[in-house]
Amino acid sequence: MDIRNQVQEIDTMLSQGDIVNAVKKFFADNATTSDYGNVDTSDKAQMVSKMEGFAGAIARVNKIQKISSIVDGNTSASEFDIHFDMKDGSEILWHEVIKRTWNDLGQVVREEYFSAN
Repeated sequence: MDIRNQVQEIDTMLSQGDIVNAVKKFFADNATTSDYGNVDTSDKAQMVSKMEGFAGAIARVNKIQKISSIVDGNTSASEFDIHFDMKDGSEILWHEVIKRTWNDLGQVVREEYFSAN
């Protein structure tokens, strides 16, 4: 499977704010994640639940801009600028890199978030 196409498609979905469906479509059932806030998930169901909660807390998407991506074998890295207004009145401004490891079926098996601020 051409991972470049998978990366392009998942990043497009994320850029459009379709966060939950991106996880549902591209994550393997046994996918694990970790982020720089020390919140880990151990499978797809946990990540879907985490993203549903997060997406539900967003009042307004001001910007989700993909800056770049690279693919090397079964590993990809995508850089994003993100700006959200949250329902609790807070604001999220992130510049982050999402590193993904893909299986031979074109599914994410590991996703890690890194702050690039």
